[in-house]
Amino acid sequence: MQTVIVPVDFSETSLNAARYAVQLLTGHYGVNMILHHVYEKPSQAEESHQKLEDLKTSLREYGIVKIELLAEEGSGFITELEKLARHRKADLIVMGITGRSPIGQTFIGSNTLKMVEQKVCPVLIIPADATYQEVKNVLLTSDFKNVMAGTPSVPIKNVLKPFHPNLHVLNVDSEHYVAITEEYQAEKIKLQEMFSEFNPQFYFMGLYNVDEAIHQFAADKNVDFIIIIHKEQSVFSKLFVKSHTKKLAYHSSVPVLALHE
Repeated sequence: MQTVIVPVDFSETSLNAARYAVQLLTGHYGVNMILHHVYEKPSQAEESHQKLEDLKTSLREYGIVKIELLAEEGSGFITELEKLARHRKADLIVMGITGRSPIGQTFIGSNTLKMVEQKVCPVLIIPADATYQEVKNVLLTSDFKNVMAGTPSVPIKNVLKPFHPNLHVLNVDSEHYVAITEEYQAEKIKLQEMFSEFNPQFYFMGLYNVDEAIHQFAADKNVDFIIIIHKEQSVFSKLFVKSHTKKLAYHSSVPVLALHE
């Protein structure tokens, strides 16, 4: 990774995401972390720049990372963030989210899932109560359907390579019984080759409640973040994956890395 953007609105949710990002990136040289803030009125420019400077100073106690500050005027947060990500060819966006009541959900939190939909680059969603843990175990969820076309291996490996984690590949399907089908076995072999450098381990769970299964698995394996892939084949698939991303992001204490196929 070379460029990581962390948007902040100075809410505790976004500040926690910034702290997490610094700890995540410390020790990985060559990475440029951009603290990005969008303000609405010219009169807010000076205060916004000062707040970013103060935040940069406070982040030093969490780690050492090259940090660039960018405060800009704009009326559309998502629009400005998307433009920045495309212009700077960002490898990752780190954003906070909160599962509290709608009143407690911050501006950043409410826009996080909207940013995922822009398909600009991977978005690492940091729950409000998430604390940084060294990245040792990563969970990749997969439907095991046409994995060559439906798995964005390059951006996933780009995020994973600095950490060299154990990769756990999980499929939850109520139709799994004693053994997986030949089709699943064939897709498993493709994924094994795709992520061979991470020595992937595969798990097939025959359960109906996908979200509960993922949460339980993440707890059992001490997972440090969960990867979920948005697919575009059908309206059903889009709604299904979007729904699970939202549930995982809002109700998990484990960060969720969201990507598009």
